[in-house]
Amino acid sequence: MTDAPTMPGRHPLLWPLMATALVIGWSSGFVGIRFTNEEASVVLLLFWRMLLSGLILLPFALVFGPRLRLGAVLPQVGFGVLSMFLYLGGFALAIEQRVPTGLVALISDLLPLAVVALSQPLLGERLSGRQWLGTAIAVAGVLIVSLDSLSVGTAPLWAYAMTVGSMLVFALASVLHKGRRSLHMPVHQSLCIHTLTGALLFGLCALAVGDGLRPPMTRDFAIGMAWLVLIATFAAYSVYYTSLRLFPVAKVTAAIYLSPPVTMIWAWALFGEPLTGAMFVGLAVTLAGVWMTSRG
Repeated sequence: MTDAPTMPGRHPLLWPLMATALVIGWSSGFVGIRFTNEEASVVLLLFWRMLLSGLILLPFALVFGPRLRLGAVLPQVGFGVLSMFLYLGGFALAIEQRVPTGLVALISDLLPLAVVALSQPLLGERLSGRQWLGTAIAVAGVLIVSLDSLSVGTAPLWAYAMTVGSMLVFALASVLHKGRRSLHMPVHQSLCIHTLTGALLFGLCALAVGDGLRPPMTRDFAIGMAWLVLIATFAAYSVYYTSLRLFPVAKVTAAIYLSPPVTMIWAWALFGEPLTGAMFVGLAVTLAGVWMTSRG
């Protein structure tokens, strides 16, 4: 993989800090879902997550940054369909069809592997032998962390295909975002368009299945929404999109391998779920793999 050239003024700690923020934000989605999953259906949850995120960003998107023109907005709408509706919605549908949550999480966390496979032919970003070895080690760490929660389940075959397809869709979207300058607008504007696109589509789905659009007026739903909007959406996606512009796409997504063990730390700190020895072993193995993959 050929790293992006060092730009004048880029601090050597920039990537470690951004990678840390990305992992914390990416893994935090579990917390919001944990608070809200008994309060609303997954589709309704995703509708309100997208709608609140988009409405908060809308005034800033209209006032700050270049004027939003149709030619710039339409590619962002397409990217929003891929990265918000198909990616998040595909996993949500798989879970509702009783694909085991551990298996869904494992397939989701293999996103960097798919990005690596796509970035070479589409972007010309090649990994060295050492970086391929680091990727293999990181995947092994993810498998160790996920081993205790894995099961096959009895969901229909198409639901399993949906999980893989959702992950591949987001991998493709990430590579396209890196390679197409037409998608490069200020992050607050692009994220606003993506989330409002997702809100429209998830809202239509909620109406179609009879869930309605009224949110549960409970404390846990409000806490979960605040967490999903501020951390799992604003922090995670803003850092992700910004990182894609500054660093090679495979390097950025490699940090996501650390999401499973960090998610377990969230679960231990906030909900008292036990930590296992396998988690610490997996974390150490994954850290070693990500370090090897991310080196220039």
